Amino acid sequence: MREVTDSGLDSVAWRLDHAVLRNAHLTPDKPALIFDGDSLSYAALARLVDMTARWMAVHLAKGDRFACYSMNHPEYFVLLLAAARVGVIMVPLNWRLSASELAYQIRDCAPKMLVYGAEFAAGIDALTGPDTAMIRQPIDGLDSARKDDGIVSMMADNTTDTSEAPLLIVYTSGTTGRPKGAVLPQRAMRSNAIMSQHAYSLQSSDVVLNVLPLFHVGGLNIHPVPALIFGATIILHRSFDPTAALNAIGHAGVTLMNSVPTILGALVTHENWAKTDLSSMRLFSIGSTDVPVALISAVHDRQIPVVQIYGATETAPSAIYQTADIAFKTIGSIGRAGCDNAIRLIGSDGCDVADGMVGEIWVRGDNVLTGYWQDEVATRANLTNGWFHTGDMARRDAAGLYWFAGRLKNVIISGGENIYPTELERLLTGHAGLVEFCVVGRDDELWGQVPVVVAVRRAANVTESDILRVFEGVVARFKEPKAVVFVEKLPRNALGKILAQEVARLIA
Repeated sequence: MREVTDSGLDSVAWRLDHAVLRNAHLTPDKPALIFDGDSLSYAALARLVDMTARWMAVHLAKGDRFACYSMNHPEYFVLLLAAARVGVIMVPLNWRLSASELAYQIRDCAPKMLVYGAEFAAGIDALTGPDTAMIRQPIDGLDSARKDDGIVSMMADNTTDTSEAPLLIVYTSGTTGRPKGAVLPQRAMRSNAIMSQHAYSLQSSDVVLNVLPLFHVGGLNIHPVPALIFGATIILHRSFDPTAALNAIGHAGVTLMNSVPTILGALVTHENWAKTDLSSMRLFSIGSTDVPVALISAVHDRQIPVVQIYGATETAPSAIYQTADIAFKTIGSIGRAGCDNAIRLIGSDGCDVADGMVGEIWVRGDNVLTGYWQDEVATRANLTNGWFHTGDMARRDAAGLYWFAGRLKNVIISGGENIYPTELERLLTGHAGLVEFCVVGRDDELWGQVPVVVAVRRAANVTESDILRVFEGVVARFKEPKAVVFVEKLPRNALGKILAQEVARLIA
């Protein structure tokens, strides 16, 4: 574990809002957030957090939940910091999900308030029901909701250690396909910031471009929250547009940008990539287990390191990562154990494996979730004495570098999003046209992987469109299978279990 010396992280009674808003005293006029051409200084951010916390405390009690259903917006950070102050829990909602998927999450966490973007206003009744007692607050209407009444700032109270207080519930699917709410306490934000500083040499002079959705811990925590803690500036885009991203990099002094393969691929293949001035860029980071070497090489050709990150929603998310000094020499590795957590590789016998052998990645540290929201069974199954079982496999070499080896859990990663086959297979259960079926991932040049249904049909007149129609409007678009492959039979083991890895080889 790394000793913390920075004043934003070393307070005994640590709280996220204080760690960020100390910059309002150090550099009050410095831009904290730039969005749609408007700049919000650290002093202005502190004032908004004060006002929002007062307004929030009127409507919510400690431990209450509120959900945020919006595209990227500066108010995301205001709400998060106010929640840290008041002691309530923020639940970011993935706007890529279908209405039924979102409604399930809302029922599960029972928020007392829903803050939503104007782009989703028409669908709010479908999520919450027209007669709900839930407070519905447009994110663009927060200014009028939080009138500044001149009450003395709430910044004075810094005597209580709230590091164990839950701050976020972020939903992540499991192998059963049922979403689980990972509960992340404030200490997880602190630990992740420590590792972000170590991984990217993050400093107050940095200008961070964020195009990833803030409903993911990767979009929220890999760069933005640590950047605010260390007094840097964030350029926030509502969503990803490669032309806008390259323009910001070339003209706004961007030094750091986080990505996934789909996004970085869109940049390096863009017509403006070769002529964009990248002289300000210190590094690109990329959150994925399987990054094409050609993609990394395209960035390295511009003499900019690509730092690969490994983690999970449950680890807030940093756990293993490269650093800039080794990025050019360790292409393909996911890096070394993070400076503020411990890593084990566990074999099928429950024991640690030797270097060079493959084992399941276990993580322990302050960055690890406290448990799954109201799901003791899942919590016990995935946490052992503080060690989180990731379900991912890796090997470690003699230099301490980790190399991703596959997934213990059968998960498809498409464009940075997790897709669990069991969730899709459940929708096909009992389909009259199919004898048996299996959903697997197929490599895709654009998305990394896409889901494909491999099935045995009852009659020749059962078509691909008959099967794909089952998923339309029921699951998020990115989860919908992209093809159906009909076969004579599916490979099974001696116990009759379908062998998903063998099925995947049929369509490779």
